[in-house]
Amino acid sequence: MKKQILAAAITASSLFAAVASNAAQAADYNIDVAGAHASIQFKIKHLGYSWLLGRFNTFDGDFSYDAKSPNASQINLIIDTASLDSNHAERDKHLKSDDFLDVKKFPKAKFKSQNIEFSDDGKGLVTGLFTLKGITKTITFPITKVGEGADPWGGHRAGFSGEASLKLTDYGITTNLGPASAYVDMTFNIEGVRL
Repeated sequence: MKKQILAAAITASSLFAAVASNAAQAADYNIDVAGAHASIQFKIKHLGYSWLLGRFNTFDGDFSYDAKSPNASQINLIIDTASLDSNHAERDKHLKSDDFLDVKKFPKAKFKSQNIEFSDDGKGLVTGLFTLKGITKTITFPITKVGEGADPWGGHRAGFSGEASLKLTDYGITTNLGPASAYVDMTFNIEGVRL
């Protein structure tokens, strides 16, 4: 009996050490917003006839990633909703109003990953909590590793791209834009500098 308990303890200790080792290998990255090498964009159909394109000019975040243990990755994003820019001042004013984002009451949107699963080709699925207008929903969307390596300034970078489709009414946006405009597509192009 004592041998079994000792064996179980050794096995548990070995597993803990392996997990701790994998966690320690993951590198932390700051998203390169200062150099504008990252972007958060959106598009939504306009009456079903064309696409309205825009972006959020101000956001920040970080992620962890290790090519040897990619499924241990994590990402955090904070978006300044008042930085919405659709290249049309009057439309932006309306989109920032309480008809849509209500940026005075809800100045931040957030995403925090809960699980990331990569396949061997650098593609994966990320699941996490997205908060908009004070409402938090679990979303899952595909991501692709764009690349990783040294930069000309002695740093190390990694970049990913992903696109999520959000149903407006899930986040309390009930203004009727017609059936073709029930969803907005968010594109995340994230390049980070390793700390």
